[in-house]
Amino acid sequence: MQSPAEQPPLEDKDLRSIQEVRRLVARAYEAQKAFEKLPQSRVDEIVARMAAAALAQSERLAALAVEETGYGNPRDKHLKNSFVARNVADYIRPLRTMGVISEDAVRRVTEIAVPMGVVAAIIPSTNPTSTAIFKCLISLKAGNGVVLSPHPAAARCILESARACHTAAVEAGAPEGIIGCMSAPTLEATQELMRHRRVAVILATGGSGLVKAAYSSGKPAYGVGPGNVPSYIDRSANVAKAVKDVITGKTFDNGTLCSSEQSVIVDRPVEAEAAAHFKRLLAHFLADDERARLEAVAIGPNRSLNPQVVGKSAAWIAEKAGIAVPAGTKVLVVRLEGVGREHPLSCEKLSPILGYYVVDGWQQGCARCKEILAYGGMGHTLSIHATDAEIVRQFGLEKPAFRICVNTPATHGSIGLSTALAPSMTLGCGTYGNNITTDNITPLHLIQVKRVAWEMTEFFPSWMHDQEQPARAGVVSVPVTEIVDAYLAARAMGRGPRPKPAGNPAPPASNPAPAEPAPSAAAPPEPSRPSSPPAEPRAPRQEKPSRPLPKPVEFVCEQDVRTAIQARETIHVDSRTIITPAARDLGDSHSIFKSSNS
Repeated sequence: MQSPAEQPPLEDKDLRSIQEVRRLVARAYEAQKAFEKLPQSRVDEIVARMAAAALAQSERLAALAVEETGYGNPRDKHLKNSFVARNVADYIRPLRTMGVISEDAVRRVTEIAVPMGVVAAIIPSTNPTSTAIFKCLISLKAGNGVVLSPHPAAARCILESARACHTAAVEAGAPEGIIGCMSAPTLEATQELMRHRRVAVILATGGSGLVKAAYSSGKPAYGVGPGNVPSYIDRSANVAKAVKDVITGKTFDNGTLCSSEQSVIVDRPVEAEAAAHFKRLLAHFLADDERARLEAVAIGPNRSLNPQVVGKSAAWIAEKAGIAVPAGTKVLVVRLEGVGREHPLSCEKLSPILGYYVVDGWQQGCARCKEILAYGGMGHTLSIHATDAEIVRQFGLEKPAFRICVNTPATHGSIGLSTALAPSMTLGCGTYGNNITTDNITPLHLIQVKRVAWEMTEFFPSWMHDQEQPARAGVVSVPVTEIVDAYLAARAMGRGPRPKPAGNPAPPASNPAPAEPAPSAAAPPEPSRPSSPPAEPRAPRQEKPSRPLPKPVEFVCEQDVRTAIQARETIHVDSRTIITPAARDLGDSHSIFKSSNS
């Protein structure tokens, strides 16, 4: 870090940061070209070394993040860093992301992974170190280089996280510059990064304005939207556990994760029990006058959240609002009757402030959850606490959220810490939240897949049907002359129809006279014979027995029909004969088929 005396003048800061971005991208681009040639085993070793280094420095980086930003608490930030360095690293280790990643012997398709190139990673201030480590790990696992753009309020801790990962990667054999991080981020530099011609894809985590800018940059982008997460407690729930889960999720790192619970909706038959459990777990229910004072501190003039309360403790917020709360209070609970601008605390609060609703039955709870999601959390996350499987199923079918966490804290379930979802610090919200994906982002979102496909079905256009087609795979080709010779030999032996006489002989007369031999010049004239008695009537000529019809053939292709047409023959078939469609069309047009029954 530069000392204050070395800091550039303010008027030059944007130009210097833009130049730094260009230098970092150029280095990452050259490094990535060498890095993508490494085999999967080497890449896996490098990523494992990065994860180990991040885990070793997890506690230091967590403390640095709280010191710099004032958000959350060191204990939970340490847990988030460890979650990435352990859980995420374990999950991505067996993934195949380099070279041939699958071979299907039946379909004869081979899939080959291709890295995207350089990833532009936008890092937020609420979860700075864990998100920085996460994006470094998944980018390199996919064979990419990465350049980080830190939030200005968390620039130092994000830079330290990137340095830890980069040092470990280079020591394990990655090229210098494979990971880069801006040291003096500005809005202009971030825009330059997202538009840079050497950047292949943007991985943006932050506010809706930043995500919109990422999608407007002209680059492929994964952006994630805000999460105004509702949590429904049904009458069938284990109420004590449900309340504990909500408190656990809401207080984790003082509510800085966008998937933390923002409102709880309680079914009326269990409302009294739920309220008692909330109070037992150090939640403070605000009176009406206290709610007004909290709104004045937590909500800005434009009805949006005041950034000053983000990630602060319940006691700190209560003190700022002039609200007296019991010692050790963990959550400020606000009873609400509606959702929207007229109910400002129904928005995403990113702090230990929890909206509280009471409904009659799961249908009303379902409707209320939809309203809350529509007010700033579309597509993100919802949690439900119930033992009635049908109600859980209906919530899954009906809610406009792509992570439905059941009987678990929404905060931990959504990122894959307490569920079997893919562990991730970047959660897609789909088209509901103007995102490109609904997934928890993994290295598989940062690779491209090329496919090598062998022919499975032979195809020829119709104009080629008159040409001799090549032999099919696995079929022995027999010359046509051999087929014709065998056919003629069989016919000569009486096993086929006899050939018609050549030429056009004259038809016989109706009453032919017996032919007499022509007189010979050497033979004397024959003496006249005495008249003979009348000849006896001839016996009727016996008819030769009719020849049986030829045996029907078993298979007919188009070439068989063409051969029969040239030979002016018919082909005998029956109901068991297999005739190809092309042969059927050609044979019918020339009346070439003869049924064995005719």
